[in-house]
Amino acid sequence: MPTARNGDVSLYYDADGSGETVAFVGDLGYGAWQWGWQHAAVAGPYESLVMDLRGVGRSDAPPGPYTIGELAQDLDVVLADAGVRSAHLVGAGLGGAVALQAALSSSRPASLTLLGTAARGADLDLDPLFAPPSDSDALRRSLAAAFSDAFFDEQPDVVAQIVEWRADEDASREAWESQAAAIERFDARDRLHEVTIPALVAHGAADAAWPVERGRALADGLPRGEFVPIEGAGHLAHVEHSRTVNDLLLDFLGEPALD
Repeated sequence: MPTARNGDVSLYYDADGSGETVAFVGDLGYGAWQWGWQHAAVAGPYESLVMDLRGVGRSDAPPGPYTIGELAQDLDVVLADAGVRSAHLVGAGLGGAVALQAALSSSRPASLTLLGTAARGADLDLDPLFAPPSDSDALRRSLAAAFSDAFFDEQPDVVAQIVEWRADEDASREAWESQAAAIERFDARDRLHEVTIPALVAHGAADAAWPVERGRALADGLPRGEFVPIEGAGHLAHVEHSRTVNDLLLDFLGEPALD
């Protein structure tokens, strides 16, 4: 299995397809399962690269707290190890903050697709999203903070499958808190004008974890930002309304971005 090393930290990633690279950077505490819907959509016309952030999945979980800068450096190390010189970054929640930081600190990002995230992480109530991976009932209950009520009613089999994936891949409490600390201290509002690559900001209109107003403000602050609300979706809009998000992503990637 492909792994990269940032100092003593081993970082797992997987790549499939060919063409320009689309790199997916995950949300707080969740494993690579969260990108299953997008990975299948982009692998083929693009190379799809999915990494496990430090603290989740098959990557190491060193003691924290972590910083967004460290996580962005992890991403850069993974891209370098994979031989990727330029990539379209897709980040959700925490991963969106990491993608933003990467755009400020590295020349590799070609475009940004930012899902349910913001330029500032302070004062968010993220604790309802966590559940111990060993407690399936708690894992299911905590999904109420990530999805709309309609999703639970209409997709019970998908919810059950996500619970199984979370039990295998999600972060422990200690690693989750280490990642959450990175979000709490992140604030890039004064530097958004420096991010001049194309940026699509999509946000669940019913997001209970990251307020949609922060997503709109993020898009407004980016020189080439575009805001799209995902009506009826909660925080994990790319799972709940995957077809809509995939269409937006593929349309966005079809625009000239490697200039």
